[in-house]
Amino acid sequence: MLKELILLCIFICIGMMIGKLVTKIKLPAILGWLLTGMMIGPYALGWLNNDILDSSWFHIIINIGEITAGLMIGTELIWKEIKKSGKQILTICLTEAFGAFILVSLAFSVIFMFMDIPVYLSVVFGSIALATAPAPSLSIVNEYNTKGAVTKTLIPLAALDDIVAIVVFFSVIGLVTSITSGGGSPLYYIPLMIIIPIILGCLTGFLSSFILKKEMNKKATILSVLGCILVTASIGIFINSYVLTEFSINLMIMGTAFAATFSNLMSKERLHQLVDDTKPMVALTMVILIINLGAPLDYSLILGAGLFTAIYIIARAIGKLGGSYIGAVISKAPTTVKKYLGLTLLPHSGVSLIFTGIAVNTLIKPAPEYAQIIQGTIAAAAVINEIIAVILAKQGFKLAGELNHGAEKDDIQQDFISEEVSTNNRQEQVSSKVTI
Repeated sequence: MLKELILLCIFICIGMMIGKLVTKIKLPAILGWLLTGMMIGPYALGWLNNDILDSSWFHIIINIGEITAGLMIGTELIWKEIKKSGKQILTICLTEAFGAFILVSLAFSVIFMFMDIPVYLSVVFGSIALATAPAPSLSIVNEYNTKGAVTKTLIPLAALDDIVAIVVFFSVIGLVTSITSGGGSPLYYIPLMIIIPIILGCLTGFLSSFILKKEMNKKATILSVLGCILVTASIGIFINSYVLTEFSINLMIMGTAFAATFSNLMSKERLHQLVDDTKPMVALTMVILIINLGAPLDYSLILGAGLFTAIYIIARAIGKLGGSYIGAVISKAPTTVKKYLGLTLLPHSGVSLIFTGIAVNTLIKPAPEYAQIIQGTIAAAAVINEIIAVILAKQGFKLAGELNHGAEKDDIQQDFISEEVSTNNRQEQVSSKVTI
């Protein structure tokens, strides 16, 4: 295991170096991390092979990473702020999610009617398309220090989107199981998959607040947050491994609830300090999660992508872009949200691959030919869409004027200081001349 851990550290270093090179051509570092995962994954060099990807220790690291990633979302979910825009965010979430679901389902329904393929398969595609992978866009938020209406809407939307995706997907899978094998999973599993991680996250977040709200230096803050994350992750892993046998809870939802709870129980100043102190830890987590996201992607599928892949990518993009625009118009969101939020919602691979695996396992025995259609289509779409989506997501933030907000502010301040110094120098020169 020590050897594998050393290898993982090397992979992270490679990812960070490639990410740095990618930024030289004005592209987000996340694209470099994603390409690193594909390059060292089982379909290319094979350094990050299936033995590592399937190992228990690697799953534990990814689970801890999911809880840590929840910090980015949860620390922004301040109740006083949510009350101001909660209805707006909920409206946009429902329209963008169901926009993708409806358009993808309709597009495949039309195609399948002519191909004599059951229409229920089109709804499976729609339920997979509905979800948005939060990690890529959140990585861009973290890398470029984005601030503004689009960022403010996207972060809580990422949490809500996961919940809607779980409800719709598992409802569809339950229906498909009933159709193909005469029996499905109990419907009460669906609310449990959402309620359990939220309750557990709120509980650990409440207990953690007694430690984290105290004033302490940077090193103590990082160690305290890390300790609370490890306790939260341990509870989630234990529940998934030994308590729940029929389904697993989403640890990113649990991490979000954990962070949101302690964030609402501490002062604004302390929260800002905690967020600033833990930024390097969150950034490192994002590198690991994105490399893990890229590893299962088979680049060779780009060449074999066919009609189904094209339909899936295009219909989903139109659904997300159109749905977010309609929701923003209905809720009277700012103009930048109407125009550009949809671009930040295009990343998809992490969630889509998980849902695809579940759908394939559901259909592999009763309808193996349909399982292959889903697996081939989504696998190819994941590779193509993720590369394009990361670039478009950055463009969305750029068009909204939210990139490098902190850096731009510093530049403005520096320009003001330089101009003030220059003015003072000129005044001194004039005074000198007058004196002479």
